Amino acid sequence: MAGDAQVVTVEGHRLRLTNLDKVLYPATGTTKGEVIDYFTRIAPLLLPHVAGRPVTRLRWPEGVGHDPFFAKDLERGAPDWVPRRPIAHSTGSKDYPLVHDVATVVYLAQVASLELHVPQWRFDAHGERANPDRLVLDLDPGPGVGLAECAQVARWARAILTDLGMDPFPVTSGSKGIHLYTHLDGSRTSDEISAFAKELARLLEADHPDLVVSQMSKSARPGKVFLDWSQNNGSKTTIAPYSLRGRDRPLVAAPRTWEELDDPDLAHISFDEMLDRAGDAGDLLAPLAPGEPAAASLSTYLAKRTTGRTPEPMPDATTVTPSEDTRFVIQEHHARRLHWDLRLERDGVLTSWAVPRGIPESPDRNHLAVMTEPHPLEYLEFAGEIPHGEYGAGAMTIWDTGTYTAEKWRDDEVIFTLAGRSGGPLGEVRLALIRTSGAGEKSQWLLHRMKDAGAAAPRAGAATSPAAPRSGAPPAGAPAAMLATVATPAEAHRAAARWGARPWVEFKWDGVRALGSWDGERLRLRARSGTDITARYPELTRADIGLGTEPAVIDGEIVALDAHGRPSFTRLQRRMHLTKPREIERETTRVPVAYFVFDLLSVGGVDATARPLADRRARLESLAVHADPVLVVPPVTDDIDAALTAARELRLEGVVVKDPRSRYRPGIRSEEWLKVKLTLTQDVVIGAMRPGKGGRTGSIGSLLLGIPGPDGLQYVGRVGSGFTEATLARLDAVLQPLRTDANPFVGVPAADASDALWVRPELVGEVEFAEFTPGGTLRHARWRGLRSDVSPAEVRRAPG
Repeated sequence: MAGDAQVVTVEGHRLRLTNLDKVLYPATGTTKGEVIDYFTRIAPLLLPHVAGRPVTRLRWPEGVGHDPFFAKDLERGAPDWVPRRPIAHSTGSKDYPLVHDVATVVYLAQVASLELHVPQWRFDAHGERANPDRLVLDLDPGPGVGLAECAQVARWARAILTDLGMDPFPVTSGSKGIHLYTHLDGSRTSDEISAFAKELARLLEADHPDLVVSQMSKSARPGKVFLDWSQNNGSKTTIAPYSLRGRDRPLVAAPRTWEELDDPDLAHISFDEMLDRAGDAGDLLAPLAPGEPAAASLSTYLAKRTTGRTPEPMPDATTVTPSEDTRFVIQEHHARRLHWDLRLERDGVLTSWAVPRGIPESPDRNHLAVMTEPHPLEYLEFAGEIPHGEYGAGAMTIWDTGTYTAEKWRDDEVIFTLAGRSGGPLGEVRLALIRTSGAGEKSQWLLHRMKDAGAAAPRAGAATSPAAPRSGAPPAGAPAAMLATVATPAEAHRAAARWGARPWVEFKWDGVRALGSWDGERLRLRARSGTDITARYPELTRADIGLGTEPAVIDGEIVALDAHGRPSFTRLQRRMHLTKPREIERETTRVPVAYFVFDLLSVGGVDATARPLADRRARLESLAVHADPVLVVPPVTDDIDAALTAARELRLEGVVVKDPRSRYRPGIRSEEWLKVKLTLTQDVVIGAMRPGKGGRTGSIGSLLLGIPGPDGLQYVGRVGSGFTEATLARLDAVLQPLRTDANPFVGVPAADASDALWVRPELVGEVEFAEFTPGGTLRHARWRGLRSDVSPAEVRRAPG
């Protein structure tokens, strides 16, 4: 397995991932690589429930068929950037890891920490054990009972807790039973909460003696549900929500709704199902976030720093006091990369953004901004040297400081005027922060310098006169989309140098391309293939998108956003193939979509395709497309590397680098638009199914894939991961009618062909993969979904 190692960078930290093909769950064939992928993708939901808590791990280095071991002390080989806190034991002090970022989650998954267990308390700002901020009841079924009986006991417990003003949240443990969590205000000790939980268990046992038992004795549990109150002891831990379990299958400690608990067929769910649910519902346990919002947000700041190792202020998070002051500071931060930190006082903390290129000098260019964790108010005056090895190491100086006036403060847009110190470099400037992706820490924003009041400066790149009418304007019926050429970062840099102009860099939104035709009243949508998809997205085509009364043709991407504001191609799969009106209406509510508009082909009957991109964008913005869920997506920056770094941190697909002088070339794949991907994806033609085994008996086990070549459909390997049960059922339904006796591939190995069920090569799918092997097959392929907007003839091999 030595050749299986990969070095990756996660949030600026280098990690060596090894043995990615090693099977950790033999019953399902789930590999270590898939485990790492799960923890990476679920981390935004998991982190709030483990942050600040010492993590005890249950590790299975050889897989779940072997004996695991508990790991409390952080192993010697752990990276030095993983934060840790000591806890005294009878055998000596042990350094427990603290998990506050994705990089640490990935490291723990790399060492096969399948189960993460945490107490109900967190460390305070001084590294001391705080009072518990949540109560947990562990409903453990004895022999002869199961989840249905646990659900009944959970409902009884809920009734009592609700009467006491407490709102419990259920979690199917992924092992046997159900956990109930309730938020606490932190005013009671672990001993007091444990005693309360014990009395609650005894009360339920007295009311329902036939089903509930509160005694520890295992002999009393057959036919009953043991209500384990002892998990609230300060020395006890419970499996963290969203953690995997080390059972035969990769099941998850999964937050559930109370409606789900009413289902008589309630069952534990797998990690694939959890990822789908996360995209649909977000974090069902979000109300369990500790304390008052501002104080809670400082816990992230404190968890990333150790008192005594850094000169940065380390206040007590519980002393946050909101005020009416509106101070700001901009700090020049010479960390790994020079950047500027913009911090605005709000709700007792400094809401903060890292701005790689500082405050824009003119309205002509937007600068990238990434939200960071809130900082304490003491940071308004901080300047100094953060030592090497500490978070944010490097010199920090105050560039300017003063007060600000906010015109608008929403979750996705902040408009404000900064008034810097007398004689300072800033002066007075009106700015806008516009969120483009993500939510909370690591979310992506644009920092825009607003025009001075009363100024009549032209828009960025705006034409001084309207485009002259010309023949061949795109018809309102079925215009063709201009396509980007896939490129590497180096190729994009070379292209930008050839263009002789600062590039226009946008995010790649991981959706499906759609051209919109506006007739003055209604929007019609067509896919790249020309298929009319208007009826599939009624929330877009019924909306008044604010384009005015003149007809227009626009270009954009239809995306389905997950709970964190990131585009999810997996979620979009639930919409893009529907054609029945009832199904469309149902899924419109469950999986809403947005239309991210980035180009203009014509307006008022005047063709704009020959105009430079900068001119087209200026005209598009002047049309003021503003009505949710249709919005104009602004460019990110002209810095390719900064945009790629931000896309990587936000786990987006990549960026599109455009020549601002480029004309729009319908139906052409142009070198003036370059698509730079972070995650390698490949369109593939499906040529066969292989029957499933073990847990997939009676279903599809894997798909055999090809890419058209000069000799026919060249075999490029198979994909057997990334499927949910619903996905497998849909694939079976669409592939069975295509069954044939003819092998459509060139070069398929005999081993893969031995049990293949051939299908006519008419459907295109998309997979993620690590690289192409020297033999031309996909390495570590993972299914993403069907691409009904791509024909087999369009499929080309991507770089990799």
